[in-house]
Amino acid sequence: MTTIEQNIDEKLVPILEKVSDPEIPVLSIMDMGVVRTAIIEKGVVKVQITPTYSGCPAMDVIGDDIKSALKVAGYESEIELILAPAWTTDWITPRGRKALEDYGIAAPLGEEADKDVLLRGKRLVKCPQCGSTNTKMISQFGSTACKAQFQCSDCQEPFDYFKCLK
Repeated sequence: MTTIEQNIDEKLVPILEKVSDPEIPVLSIMDMGVVRTAIIEKGVVKVQITPTYSGCPAMDVIGDDIKSALKVAGYESEIELILAPAWTTDWITPRGRKALEDYGIAAPLGEEADKDVLLRGKRLVKCPQCGSTNTKMISQFGSTACKAQFQCSDCQEPFDYFKCLK
């Protein structure tokens, strides 16, 4: 698992942790790993964010939500979109992975396991409802392009699996 290089002023962390991902509201933008920098320069908070994929329509909403949260906290802000290095699911924090599973979405397994699951049909994805790996892919695409639709053969519940993105 790679880590994200971040430069975030500690005073800003509690504010940014309250900004939710618009597609998965149980995750903060901090847990998703989209915040690259958040520093205060001459009274203005400068925030750099990386989209989860190029052209992600949620980035405008995320930028507006960051500005609103910072304004409520008494800060003016500027948001900058940073495309390189590209976001990876490795940047989802352990707390974010747990939140995904608690929400009913299986967290990404990693690049090689992902290939085994999506291309070779291996049963490695854990059902977020009952914990079984007796699961099967129903569709390579789930509720969004970054997820695949699975079903547990034990509890019969359908669920999304967040695909590994590198």
